[in-house]
Amino acid sequence: MFDPTVPQACPAHAQPDHPKVPKQKVGILLANLGTPDNYDYWSMRRYLNEFLSDRRVIDYSPFLWQPLLQLVILTSRPFRSGAAYKSIWNHDQGESPLMTITKDQTAKIKAAMADRYGDDVMVDFCMRYGNPSTESKVRAMTRAGCTKILFFPLYPHYAGATSATANDQFFRALMKEKWQPIARVVEPYFEHPLYIEALAQSVEKAYANIENRPDVLVTSYHGVPKRYLMEGDPYHCQCQKTTRLLKERLGWKDTEIVTTFQSRFGPEEWLKPYTVEEVARLAEEDGKKRIAVIAPAFSADCIETLEEINEEIKEAFEEAGGEEFTYIPCLNDDDAHIRALSAVIESNLQGWLD
Repeated sequence: MFDPTVPQACPAHAQPDHPKVPKQKVGILLANLGTPDNYDYWSMRRYLNEFLSDRRVIDYSPFLWQPLLQLVILTSRPFRSGAAYKSIWNHDQGESPLMTITKDQTAKIKAAMADRYGDDVMVDFCMRYGNPSTESKVRAMTRAGCTKILFFPLYPHYAGATSATANDQFFRALMKEKWQPIARVVEPYFEHPLYIEALAQSVEKAYANIENRPDVLVTSYHGVPKRYLMEGDPYHCQCQKTTRLLKERLGWKDTEIVTTFQSRFGPEEWLKPYTVEEVARLAEEDGKKRIAVIAPAFSADCIETLEEINEEIKEAFEEAGGEEFTYIPCLNDDDAHIRALSAVIESNLQGWLD
């Protein structure tokens, strides 16, 4: 059923009793990880249950994992995670920073696409976990007349636990549509020249405002189990390439930038070095008193950057003897970032809209 608020007309040469349909257009659906609706216990429990029940995220046998998740982890973790979210919450807007930033990104990309394509496109966003759901936004686009949808997971690097699960959810949503739109999925953009340029500009701007130049720039990426790398996930290699390209663009030496991985969860080994341990080692063993940290794998600041990096990881560095810690924000809705994302979108629309 089409959206009755969208202008509709009978197709050309159709019989008089043919149902009216909206003007055909192309949908551009941006997708991010997700956010709880609030930081209270039950909001956090619903969100964490959806997230941690995803077999792309936790691939242990459900017969073993679900009892542990439901009876142990979801009993206590919502309190801790809720406190962390409360510390960074956008109280003015009544939402998480990730939601605010994703809205701002979408608005700027929507304006850029309107300038480029007029009313032939519809731009919106969804979340893999929480609201607005992928299914609800796919449904809204098909009801509005989108016969083609470009799905854009806002992850520069591919990982099964991020890009793949977002794609899974998108295709599950398509399965429920009577008139299924043609679909494309945007490939990872970890080496796109405009993305690397946006990262470099953010570093240069941050360093220009620091009185004492940091000794090391730590590029902290979200971690995944090392087992995933051994099973063929390209995430680790793509992260390493982003760091190398950023270093080359900045014209730096190898000793001025390091790659680390954060947000370890569970008992098995994850990609190393772990950010929280490496920043402490830099201070204790290498005598690095000033560091900066950037998170290239995150397209928007979120709990992992605003709370984990800017609080927990910063604390580990300072407790180890570090003196000056600088967090360089994610690219968020910075104009250079929007240009990069828009360029990726335009490239993927070729053949649909030229």
